[in-house]
Amino acid sequence: MKIAISSTGTELTSQVDQRFGRCSYFLIVDVETNNFEVYPNSAASAPNGAGIEAAKNLVKKGVKAIISGNIGPNAFQILQAEGIEVVPEFKGTADEAVRFFKEGNYSKAAHHNVNAHSGLGR
Repeated sequence: MKIAISSTGTELTSQVDQRFGRCSYFLIVDVETNNFEVYPNSAASAPNGAGIEAAKNLVKKGVKAIISGNIGPNAFQILQAEGIEVVPEFKGTADEAVRFFKEGNYSKAAHHNVNAHSGLGR
């Protein structure tokens, strides 16, 4: 099973980025093997719709869950429609997020936790 973690860097020791659509990278981790790939977030610099674009890109990557700090309503709606679990409000490193997920110590979100455009500092 592949999960995506919004990340500030390219290593599992990197911090989970509190922004979903405007994070620098997604670390896509296979939780069975612990192998991961670094996926630069091409949507981060979009003038608008970054969360939507990031969500669509991760759907194409086949992830089944997202771990991030915050997620807005538009991205959440896309992920929910695709059956992808969203685990928001995580603080720590990507490897801590993987352990957290594997242990099942989380609740998937029932709704977004920030307003649209919050990644722009509004």
